[in-house]
Amino acid sequence: MTALHLVKEADPREIRTRLFARAGEIAADLARRGAQLDAEGRPPLAEIDRLRQEGLLTALHPAEIGGGGLDWVDGLRLVRILARGESSIGQLLGYHFVNSQYVYWAADDPDKAWDLGVETVAKSLYWGAAVNPRDPGLTLARSGDHYLLNGKKTFSTGAHVSDRINANAAFGEEVANLVLPTDRAGYIANDDWDNIGQRLSDSGSVEFRDFPVYESDFLLPLAGKDAAPPVQATFNTPLIQLVFVNFYIGTAEGALAVAEDYVRTTTRPWVTSGLEKASEDPYILERIGEFRAALKASAALADAAASAVQSALARGRGVTARERGEAAIEAYAAKVNATHVALEVTSRIFELTGARSTASHHRFDRYWRNVRTHTLHDPVFYKAREVGDFALNGRVPEPSLYS
Repeated sequence: MTALHLVKEADPREIRTRLFARAGEIAADLARRGAQLDAEGRPPLAEIDRLRQEGLLTALHPAEIGGGGLDWVDGLRLVRILARGESSIGQLLGYHFVNSQYVYWAADDPDKAWDLGVETVAKSLYWGAAVNPRDPGLTLARSGDHYLLNGKKTFSTGAHVSDRINANAAFGEEVANLVLPTDRAGYIANDDWDNIGQRLSDSGSVEFRDFPVYESDFLLPLAGKDAAPPVQATFNTPLIQLVFVNFYIGTAEGALAVAEDYVRTTTRPWVTSGLEKASEDPYILERIGEFRAALKASAALADAAASAVQSALARGRGVTARERGEAAIEAYAAKVNATHVALEVTSRIFELTGARSTASHHRFDRYWRNVRTHTLHDPVFYKAREVGDFALNGRVPEPSLYS
C-alpha cells in the first residue's frame, strides 16, 4: 500500500501539497547523491521504488481509485521538481505519466481503461514503452489460442524498472496496440545503455522472444496500418514533448542551484575584482540574474503550454484535429525555448563557479550531458519549423509519434 492510499479521502489540495513536498524531498536527496548516481549509471530500481512508496507514480490517476487526482499542469511540475535533483528520474516519472495515462484516452473500451488504472494504482505499477518508430517493428504471429511477439527495440526508457510496457506490433497488414507485463517469459531488457547523459534513465534495448500475447493484452482492436487513430489518441505526442520541456528546465534549475551554492561556499573572487567574496562579483551576479530570468520565463511558457494541452484533452472525443494541433503548437514552442535555455544554462554555469569546479569528482558537467543527450531525441529545428509554419501559414502538424 502506498502512502497516497492512506490519504485517499483527504482534501485534494492537501494531497497536492503532500505530493509536491515529497517530490521536493526526493529531489534534494537525489541532488546530494547526484555525482555518485551518475558515475554508477545503473538502473534506478531503488529510486523508482521510492517514487512508488511516496505515491508519485499514481499522482495523475483519478482520486476515485486512490490516485492523486492531479492534472497535467501539476503532474509536469512534479517532473520538473524531480529533474532538479536528477534529470533521469524526472524523465522516468514523466514517461510513466504519459504511458500510464494514455490508456484513459486511447482505449476504445472505457471499462478496460478503468480496470488498467485500478490495477496500476493498487499495485503502484511503473509503465514504460517499446514504441520507437525508427526501429524495425515488432511482429505478432498466431500460435494456437494466443499470439507470439518477436523483435527488438533499440531504446526503451525504463527497460528494467517497468512493470507494464506499451507496445505496437505488426500482425500481417494490421497493427496491434498492446499493454504487456514485463514479468512474462520472453521479455529481455539488455544492459546496453552507455550514453554520456541520462545515465539513470534505463534506456537500453529490449527484446521480445516468443513472448506470449493474449486477447486481454490488446488495448485496441487490430487496425489497418494506414488507419487514422481518433484525435484524442494522438495526445501522447504533445504530452511527451512537454515531459521533455519540463525535465530540461528542471535539470537547468538544478544546475544553477548547485552553481549558486558553490559560488557562496567555494569560488574565490577574481584577483582584480577588489572583492572579498565571489558572491559579490557584479559579473557573476549579472549572469545569475540572466539565467534565473530565462528559466522563470521558460517555466511560465511550459505551464501555459501544459494548460493548453490539458484543456484540449479535456474535450474528450469531441476534440478536433485543429484544436489538438493548436495545443500541440504551444507545447512545441515551449520545447524550442526550453532546449535553448537549458543547454545554455547547463553549459555556462562554469563561468560562475570557476576552474576548480571542473574537477571530475564534482561531475557538474552531468547537467549539460543530460540535456545534450536527450535534446537530440528529435531535432529541435523541426519543432521550430512547425511553430513557424503555424505562424505564417496556419498549418498544424500532422499527428505522429514525433509531431
